[in-house]
Amino acid sequence: MPRAVSRPALRTSLALLAGTALAAPLALTAPAVATADPYSVTALKVTVRVGHRTCTMDADVYRPAGVDAKRPAPAVLTTNGFGGSKADGATDTIAKAFASRGYVALSYSGLGFGKTGCPISLDDPRIDGRATSRLLDLLAGTRKADDGTKINYVAKDGRDDPRVGMIGGSYGGAIQLAAASVDHRVDALVPLITWHDLSYSLDPNNAGRAADADGWVPGAYKWQWTSAFFLLGEGQGLLHPNLDPSRAGEAGCLHFVARACDTKRLLDSGRYPPAPTRDMLDYVRSVSPVSYLRSVAAPTLLVQGQADSLFNLNEATATYRALTEQGTPAKMIWQSWGHSGGMKHPAPGELSLANGNLEDSYVGRRILAWFDRYLRHRKGVDTGPAFAYYRDWVKDGPTYGTAPAVPPAGRRLYLSGDGALVEDRRDVVRGTREYRNLRIPTSHSESSLSSMLNLPDRPPHDLPGTALAWTSAPVTGRPVDVVGAPEVTLKVDSPRTEEVQNSPDAAEKLVLFAKLYDVAPDGRATLVQRLVAPARVPDVTRRFTVELPGIVHRYERGHRLRFVIAASDDAYAGNRGVKPVAVTSGPENTGVLELPVVQGES
Repeated sequence: MPRAVSRPALRTSLALLAGTALAAPLALTAPAVATADPYSVTALKVTVRVGHRTCTMDADVYRPAGVDAKRPAPAVLTTNGFGGSKADGATDTIAKAFASRGYVALSYSGLGFGKTGCPISLDDPRIDGRATSRLLDLLAGTRKADDGTKINYVAKDGRDDPRVGMIGGSYGGAIQLAAASVDHRVDALVPLITWHDLSYSLDPNNAGRAADADGWVPGAYKWQWTSAFFLLGEGQGLLHPNLDPSRAGEAGCLHFVARACDTKRLLDSGRYPPAPTRDMLDYVRSVSPVSYLRSVAAPTLLVQGQADSLFNLNEATATYRALTEQGTPAKMIWQSWGHSGGMKHPAPGELSLANGNLEDSYVGRRILAWFDRYLRHRKGVDTGPAFAYYRDWVKDGPTYGTAPAVPPAGRRLYLSGDGALVEDRRDVVRGTREYRNLRIPTSHSESSLSSMLNLPDRPPHDLPGTALAWTSAPVTGRPVDVVGAPEVTLKVDSPRTEEVQNSPDAAEKLVLFAKLYDVAPDGRATLVQRLVAPARVPDVTRRFTVELPGIVHRYERGHRLRFVIAASDDAYAGNRGVKPVAVTSGPENTGVLELPVVQGES
């Protein structure tokens, strides 16, 4: 019988989680100032009615010295990452940083966290977005806090229209888009390391949301990250004793709304029956920007992490493209750190969680310029290029490269029957190779627990016979710089899958995991950013395309590119039953890997 976890031990584990990536995606330390009191802080309670509940929001307002009704200032609104509160290091320090720079700052604990009431509702615009809108009323001076406090010192663009921007990361990033979709008084957004579509984040299918007989093919359950979120949410009672009774959850959950609880239950079941699966998809997409971006008009600076297997670069790219295509001003930065690494110890020159080097970091300067332009209305401010990306191989000179757009996949390599990746289709060797899955995971990419607790992780590996690899010739001449999302199109043969893939339960379809390695001249293989692309194949009798997570990576001279498809990954749910897979190659018909390549320097 497993040993029971003691209540103090569980409380300690939850506190560790709350202090890491999920709860502290960004901290900005205020600069040194001449006066000892650059701002005053007032704690406020604001009661709101959202959905079918009434609850109280816990907030702090930071008023810069010298700001009053005659000398108003624009405002910056910020809230916590998942598991945090207004008092955590990130949220509190963001508010202090901007108050020190002359902005009125309002930090608050999101619904279901800290001392704010209501259950956790996953940044639902109909609930969390509406609640944030009530705080905009407070900044506009059209409503008072519960104790009668009125804010009359925020700059306005109209009688009831406060000039306000929002900043925050992860859970505190998506709320910005949710709030802006229901309240167009929001003037500028800076969402960091957040999601576009939770159905992709938690149950990714990089083979695309392809239609089949049932209308949709689900993905591979990202059980490690999802379970960590759920544990952190359900453990709020241990982290914050004496919770507001309005925090009570639904459908058997302690602190989540019913449909979030039902979604977790379905994912844990390992089954995808048509009606419940469609209901899950409809719900998680309804609380995701993918469903409401068309209503977002606020200029948006997206910052996403290259080291992030929770919300990868493809999420920010999808949001960026949707915003720009509809005419919403938007720019995008791919920074070095994300949920999977670098948050506690960023690379030199990167925006730091420890000291918030705004003026001294590229991302920090871009954030300041964004708010200068859209909150202070300084039209001459340069807000930077449309797209910028961090280059970890640059030691002297600018570490960020720029481009007018994310490069498309274009450079082709072909999967040869002898395990080579070749540049000319005519060099493809005819042959068939096979792998099979076991009933337990046999491949490892990363442990999200290691990422969250800043602990060492095992090296990535694949058990022989449970994966196939194709390796290129060594790079000659200029290095190869891959910037963007690679794609692979291939055809597999799996007779056992064919027998069951038309079952009403989509869990019977084949699952595979695609990934890219960098192989050094000494043979050491590195899985690029530990990223994998789970794919539940819509139909194994047809060719399909897998979009891999976006990367920024240089293949140096002498290094080889290795493409792998594996039968499993221990961070995800996998195949039901053993399903052998064969891949056949020939010059006239073979798999094609396409890379988004920019011109590398010698």
